[in-house]
Amino acid sequence: MEDRGRHAAAARLLTRAGLTLATAFVVSLTAPVQALANPPDGGSCGSAGKWVVCEADDDTAASGSGSHHTGSGSGPSSKPVCTIAKMEPQPPPGSMFWEGKSSKDGAVYQRTCANGPEGAPISDTFVADTPPGAPPVDPAVVAQQAVAKMKLAGPDIASPRAAGSYIVGVPMWMWVNKGPTTYGPNTASASAGGVTVTATAKVTKIVWRMGDGATVTCNGPGTAYTASYGRQESPTCGHTYSRTSATQKGGKYAVAATSTWAIDWQVNGGGVNGQFTETRQSQTQVGIGELQVVR
Repeated sequence: MEDRGRHAAAARLLTRAGLTLATAFVVSLTAPVQALANPPDGGSCGSAGKWVVCEADDDTAASGSGSHHTGSGSGPSSKPVCTIAKMEPQPPPGSMFWEGKSSKDGAVYQRTCANGPEGAPISDTFVADTPPGAPPVDPAVVAQQAVAKMKLAGPDIASPRAAGSYIVGVPMWMWVNKGPTTYGPNTASASAGGVTVTATAKVTKIVWRMGDGATVTCNGPGTAYTASYGRQESPTCGHTYSRTSATQKGGKYAVAATSTWAIDWQVNGGGVNGQFTETRQSQTQVGIGELQVVR
C-alpha cells in the first residue's frame, strides 16, 4: 500500500490527460525507467481524477517520451485491450517515429489501446523487428497473399469455340490464349510482420474434360490450328469425338478446362523459399455433328 501511495504521488506530477491523445508518464520509484519502445506486455491503466497511472504487472510503472501516448482505463485492476499494426506507409528516414533508428532495425508499429475516457482509443508507436507478442510470420501464408494479388483465372479457351462447327471423326485442336492472369508467368509481392515474399506463378498443365467421358491432359497451351494442317491431329493438344452431341443437353458437349498453376516463392533478402500449386477452371460448350454427303 505504501508503494501504491508513492506511485500515486508521482502521477500527480504528470501532464494532464484531458485530451484523448494526451501523453502521460509515470516515473517508477522502485525500478529503473523502462523505455516505451519496449513497453510492458501486461499491466493496467487506471484514472485518478484527471490523472492517469499506468502500471506493469510487477508494480513498476511504464514510462516513455517523444511521440508515445498512453491513456486512462476503466480502473486500476483492468488491463487495456490493445491491437498492434505496422504503420503503412512507413515514416520517411529521419522521422521522429524511428527514435534514431532505421528500417534496418525493423519497422515502426502503432499500438492502439481502448483505455481512454469511456474506452476511447489511445495510440503509441515503437520500433521493432516484429510487434511484441506477435506470432512468427509464416512466409508461406504471405506467399498466398501475393498470389491473391495476381487474380489468377481459368484458361482463356481459344478452341474449341462454343459457336464453332465440329464433325465426328475429324481431329479437334485445342489451345488457349496466353496471358498473365490466365497462363502466366505472373509475379507479385506481399508483406506482413516485416517479411516480404515474392511469388511467381505459371501454368504447367491443362486438363480437358471433353463431355463424352474422355479426359485429355496437355502440358502446354496447345497449338493454334491453320488450314494448312488439313485433317491431321494436333501435335500437342487435341481430341477426336466418335459420336455426335445431339443427345446432350442443348445439343452440345459441356467441356471443362482446368489449369494447374505452379507457384514458386521466396523471402526477399533471405534463403527461405517454397512451392505450391493452385487450380483454376473455365468452361465452354461444343457441338459435334455428322458430315452429310450430298448426292
